[in-house]
Amino acid sequence: MRGFVTRLAVTALGLWAADAVIRGFHIDGWQNVVIAALLLGIVNALVRPIIVLLTLPLTLVTLGFFLLVVNGISVAIVAWLVPGVVVTSLWSAVLAALIVSVVGWFVSGFVSDTGRVERVRGIEVTGRRIK
Repeated sequence: MRGFVTRLAVTALGLWAADAVIRGFHIDGWQNVVIAALLLGIVNALVRPIIVLLTLPLTLVTLGFFLLVVNGISVAIVAWLVPGVVVTSLWSAVLAALIVSVVGWFVSGFVSDTGRVERVRGIEVTGRRIK
């Protein structure tokens, strides 16, 4: 349960960051951010695999870059379902999905799958440990 809440919070943080950065993507209120984050998780678990399977030839031809568009479609589906989320174009949705992914990737470096915060003890540089 702790991991689920942590992933929900990270996705909500990514959506909030996308709202702050992208002009064509807007979410009204923090309640809609949480609802959109929850719904994005559901869409990514249920709908996205079907879209990926249907677009597999195009994904292979573009060497995987079409997955960015698939992620944008997932965000556009969430915007269609949640009244407080506005996406003006597919490219705004793709950029929002990219920002959500980057925020999730960054936070996953500090938070484990169970939701526990991990701390970095030191970095090894050419065999020497820096504290």
